[in-house]
Parts: sequence; structure tokens; C-alpha cells
Amino acid sequence: MRAPDSDLPIVFDGVTVKAGAVTILDGISLRFEPGAPTVLIGPNGAGKTTLLRAAMGLFPPAAGRITWGGRDQVPPTRRAFVFQRPAMLRRSASGNVRYALASAGVARADRAVRARDLLERVGLAGLADRPARRLSGGEQQRLAIARALARNPTVLFLDEPTASLDPASTKTMEDLIAAITASGVKVVMTTHDLAEARRLAGEVVLLHRGRVLEAGPADSFFTAPKTDEARRFTAGELLV
Repeated sequence: MRAPDSDLPIVFDGVTVKAGAVTILDGISLRFEPGAPTVLIGPNGAGKTTLLRAAMGLFPPAAGRITWGGRDQVPPTRRAFVFQRPAMLRRSASGNVRYALASAGVARADRAVRARDLLERVGLAGLADRPARRLSGGEQQRLAIARALARNPTVLFLDEPTASLDPASTKTMEDLIAAITASGVKVVMTTHDLAEARRLAGEVVLLHRGRVLEAGPADSFFTAPKTDEARRFTAGELLV
């Protein structure tokens, strides 16, 4: 029997994640389906990054269950994660991507062409030979996405992909996320920027203190939030 070619849907069923005695996620039930990006929002410490890492399979639940495409304990071969501050290898931009391709099991003879295609995809073809650590912050983020795409994922997790970027770099990153989505890759990302969530999200999940306060289509979330917390948060009030 051929294995499913996607990890979607990703389903959280009453998932709790702890660090020692501290509960970081508390009884989370969510479902990530193919389609437009799902954007996680909420104050610092809400559990957004932990939720991404749990969806990637990096944090085992203390309670509850996570399934990928209806399966338990699935190796993350069709999932990829880009951290808020990705580490760059001491290699060229192209060398970073070729290393990711090698790690993904791509044949050596195919890596140069694939690396060139991926750098073109993220707008870095002209910087292929530049040392990765000499790239700007926005360029490093796009290079990290190219490395992630080397895995040919069906799901891409992005943790604050535009944090600390200037407006031009933010626009470039958002255009790239839209293009990745259009190619059929499901994007699940975190952001503190409500305007960015409005621009990109198909679905919004509002987290606070490790719990889901509200989740649903972005249009209705921003125009007619169902909970008092969501109304206050979208109005710019602090959740404490």
C-alpha cells in the first residue's frame, strides 16, 4: 500500500504540552486543512511557537493526540519549519541549499540544478555565491525558506517570518508566502502583526495562555469576532 503523499489534515485533539510542571498548551483542539494560510496570533507567551513545533512533531503531547493525514507518529518528511532566527551555515547561499537537498536525500547529480531553481524561486538567484552569513536579514529568511522547500513539503511552518524586517523586505516575504501557497503548500505561521494577518490569512487562530480563544475564517474573525477577547485584541487592547 502506497503511503499518503501529504501530512494534511493535521489534527490536534485535546493536546496538552508541558515543560516540566509548566503547561504551555492546554487542551488544544484544531484542524489544519489544505488551502490558504492559517495564521496564529496572540500575545507573547500565548503558545504560538510551541503549537507550531508540536505540529511539526518536535514536542510530544503530555495528553491528547496529534495526527498527520490520519496517522500517528509520522516522520516529518513532508513538513518543514523555518525558525524566527534561522541559523546560516558557513557556506554560500547555494551551498546552504545544496546541504538541505543532500539532507533530503536528493541525488548529488541533481543538487546543483535544484539549488538554482530554489534560489530563483525565493528571489536569490543573483546571490547564489555570496556567503550566507553576509546576506541581509530578509535575504537570510528567504534562504531559510529555500532550504525548507528542499524537502518538498506539503506543510510549511513559519515562526514570525517578517519579524524585524523593513517594509520592503516584509512585502517581498509576503509575496513569497502567497506564491508558496499558490503552489499548493499549506502555510501555518505566527505573527504579531494584525495587518499582516489580515493580508495573508485564510484562517486565524487566537491563542492566549496556551488555549484557543477563537478560530475561524479570517474575514469573519476580523469583521465580526465571536468572543470578547478577540474583539479586544483586534481593537489593539492587551490580553493579560
